[in-house]
Amino acid sequence: MLRTFLAMASATALLLPIGTRAQPAELIVTNAKIATLDAASTTAQALAVREGRIVAVGGAGEMRAFSGPRTRTVDAGGRTVIPGLIDSHMHAVRAALSYSTEVNWIGAGSIAEAMARIRTAASRARPGGWLIVAGGWTEQQFAERRRPTMAELQEAAPEHPVYVQLFYEAVVMTPKALEALGVAAGALPAGMKPAADGASGWMTGDIVGISALFDKLPKPTYADNVAGTRAFFSELNRLGITGLVDPGGFSIAPSQYAALFELWREKALTLRVAYSVFAQKPGAELQEFRELTQMLPMGFGDDMLKFNGLGERVTLAMYNNNFPDAAAKEKFYELIKWAALRKLAVTIHWQENGSVDHLLGLYEKLDAEVPIKDLRWSIAHLDDASPETLARMKALGIGWTLQDAMYFQGDRALTVRGEAARRMPPIGSAMRAGVNVGAGTDAHRVASYNPFVALQWMLDGKTVSGKAMRGPDETPTREQALRLYTAGSAWFSFDEAKRGTLEVGKLADFAILDQDFFAVPVERIGKTMSLMTVVGGRVVYAARPFDAAGTSVAVAP
Repeated sequence: MLRTFLAMASATALLLPIGTRAQPAELIVTNAKIATLDAASTTAQALAVREGRIVAVGGAGEMRAFSGPRTRTVDAGGRTVIPGLIDSHMHAVRAALSYSTEVNWIGAGSIAEAMARIRTAASRARPGGWLIVAGGWTEQQFAERRRPTMAELQEAAPEHPVYVQLFYEAVVMTPKALEALGVAAGALPAGMKPAADGASGWMTGDIVGISALFDKLPKPTYADNVAGTRAFFSELNRLGITGLVDPGGFSIAPSQYAALFELWREKALTLRVAYSVFAQKPGAELQEFRELTQMLPMGFGDDMLKFNGLGERVTLAMYNNNFPDAAAKEKFYELIKWAALRKLAVTIHWQENGSVDHLLGLYEKLDAEVPIKDLRWSIAHLDDASPETLARMKALGIGWTLQDAMYFQGDRALTVRGEAARRMPPIGSAMRAGVNVGAGTDAHRVASYNPFVALQWMLDGKTVSGKAMRGPDETPTREQALRLYTAGSAWFSFDEAKRGTLEVGKLADFAILDQDFFAVPVERIGKTMSLMTVVGGRVVYAARPFDAAGTSVAVAP
């Protein structure tokens, strides 16, 4: 449990240079339950911020020394304050591009509710405009426990082409959508086949084929990209997110980062983004990376936006390939050696423990030639990592980015793997092995971006349908889970000394929550929201009572 601030309160002033103590803070938060997540698990009552960093943490009385005529003082009303959440693996740049034009089914509890969202979107769309649900949902979240049919989609939006994607596994398109893409009546798009379960209108494919199909859909305008990025980042702020690590992704070319860069230039970003570059040219990945990074050294940027290496597809031949041949492995080795020599971080998508020896064997070979232990390389997914795999990762300095895929797909895992699924993912084993772990979602095509849904799942191990899955040995405490979503994730962008905890000298990234994460019943954690989110001392999101209409924000006399 978090201990009180009393032991550290008297020492706080001693940690501060005299010049720092003499200057007023710009923001003070008081009357709070502040989970600092420092090494001693301290709980404080107040903090002060100046020039984007925390200058004091302790008791309310100590903050008087930092108050000045222009100091903004926020009375938190006894609410819990946590370090800003950091998603260690979110395809946010891509999701943001179309956020303002897509239909979102995240959180819809029934097909009727999902269809109502389609109808609402149709009423607002231009005549004949596309309605696209790009992901973030599963049939298990619906009371009906099934997918909507093509007929239901047609009834909801008869005058619009509709495209709905389920993970990277299945797609349904209404006749108007197929016609708009030039697909003949009765035919299917290239690479797709009818769904084996016979679901009306649904078709299946793999991640490459479905991504290629998505690329054929009409693209939002650049103005849509900018508006979507602003709106999506604000939505993440509403959920207490202050930073993320973006692993690139299918369907996003380098030119499509322009909206993100524009907001950065305007100093209008409301969360910190560390982004990787993703190989988009099969067979020519090394040349592509050379071209993209020749004027983009590792870490280039600032505290709001910076380049974070390569991934999560490094080469197509090794992507989702459980049986790579010698040629595929040789080409991959050439690329990772090039990356290691240039001290670039590498993150890679790998799902199956049964085949991960192909990957780790190459990493071990490389480490003997070019040490990689300090490069912050990481593996995403790998929900069934064995103790032996985790030990190898620890020895290599390889981190693990953990997502809540089993919240959405755990029912299937239980059916296929039985009792073995109860250690998926092995959160407890990874922490005991000393592997660096960062929490996240993999949003938005395959999951919701809501961090509190992920945190609840980390704690109760229940799938979206309510089935208990993960056993107690693999379940963290609340504080441990929160650390994985803050300081744990900060490690993957080399930022753990700058953020992830609320300590003097660190960046002032934090959120005031609407309910106590540490005390509320676990089944309610997923409903948590931020009432005020701060990034670098700047309020980027505020709701009552902390918005302009609220009464709990005052200027100190």
